[in-house]
Amino acid sequence: MEVVESVPAEARPTSAQVLVASHLGKRFGDRVAVDDVCFEVAAGETYGLLGPNGAGKTTTIRLVCGLLRPDAGETLIAGRQVSTTGTLAKRYVGYVPQDIALYPDLTARENLRFFGRLYGLHGKALNHRVGKVLDLVGLSERSRDRVESFSGGMKRRLNIGAGLLHEPTLLVLDEPTVGVDPQSRHAVMESVRSFGAAGMAVLYTTHYMEEAERLCDRVGIIDHGRLVAEGTRRELVAKLGEHDRIRLSATGDLGVLADRCRDLDGIDSADVKDGQVQLLARDGRRVLPSVLEAAKRIGTPVRSVEVAEPDLEAVFLHLTGTALRE
Repeated sequence: MEVVESVPAEARPTSAQVLVASHLGKRFGDRVAVDDVCFEVAAGETYGLLGPNGAGKTTTIRLVCGLLRPDAGETLIAGRQVSTTGTLAKRYVGYVPQDIALYPDLTARENLRFFGRLYGLHGKALNHRVGKVLDLVGLSERSRDRVESFSGGMKRRLNIGAGLLHEPTLLVLDEPTVGVDPQSRHAVMESVRSFGAAGMAVLYTTHYMEEAERLCDRVGIIDHGRLVAEGTRRELVAKLGEHDRIRLSATGDLGVLADRCRDLDGIDSADVKDGQVQLLARDGRRVLPSVLEAAKRIGTPVRSVEVAEPDLEAVFLHLTGTALRE
C-alpha cells in the first residue's frame, strides 16, 4: 500500500474545477471498458456516475484515481496530472472502494489511526482528525469496538471515514451503499450531502436512481464504456422533450380555468379530466405562480396542486434500454 501524505491547507487548490477527466480510454484485451470518457467535477459539487453493471463505472473510477494506467487520455486533479506511479495528485483524493478495506480485528479508532499514519498524520493532528472523522460518520460511541462486530452499514461508514482522514479535496465513492440496511444507507447519503455543502468535490457512482436524484448536482450516464449523456436532472429530462404534468383541483368552472391556462407562456396543453385541470408544461415549477394567479383572477379557488416531473429513470431507460435496480 502506497503512502499518500495529506495536503497542507495553504497548498490546496483554488480552481473551481477540482477534477478534469479528458478522453479516457481503457481496453482489456479485445474488450473496450472505457471509451473516450470526458467529465469535470467542481469544488462543492457532487457528480454522479450512473450506469448498469459492466458499464465501465468502476474502471473509470480506477483510472481517475491513478489505480489503472489509461490507454488514452489523462486526468487532472487540482491541476496535477494523475499517474499510477506518482503521488502528488493522489494527495488530494480520498478513495472509498466498493469492497470494505478495513482490518476486522482492530477497533474503529485503531483502523483510523493506522490509515491516518499512512497519510502522514502524527501526534495531536492524528488524534484530532480521528476524533472528528468518528463524529462525522456517527461512530464515536463505537470507537473502541472491533470492526468484526460492526454491521455492514457501520463498516461502510467507517470505510468512508478512512477516506476523509487527510481532508481530501476530492472524495471518490464507488457504490458506498451496496448491501447496507435502509437506516445506514440514509446515514451515508446524509454524510455525502454534507461533504458537498462543505465545499468538497464528490465523485459518486451508484446503481440506485434514488441516490442520484437526491444527492447529485449533475449526473453522467455511462453505458458500454461511453458517457452517453451528462447534465443536471432537468437538463437530462429536457433531452427527451418530456413535460411536467400539473394537476389542479379547484372549485368553479374548470373549463374556463383550462382556457386561461392554455394561453399562458410555458403551457403546451390544458384539459379537464377526472374532475381536475390537467396541464402539460415545459417547466412546471416556473409556470405554477402564473397558473395560480390566473385561477385567482377568475374567482376559481384552487384546493390542491400536484406537479409530477419526469425523472432520471425515464432518461436512463431511453438512453441505455436497461433499468437500474431500485
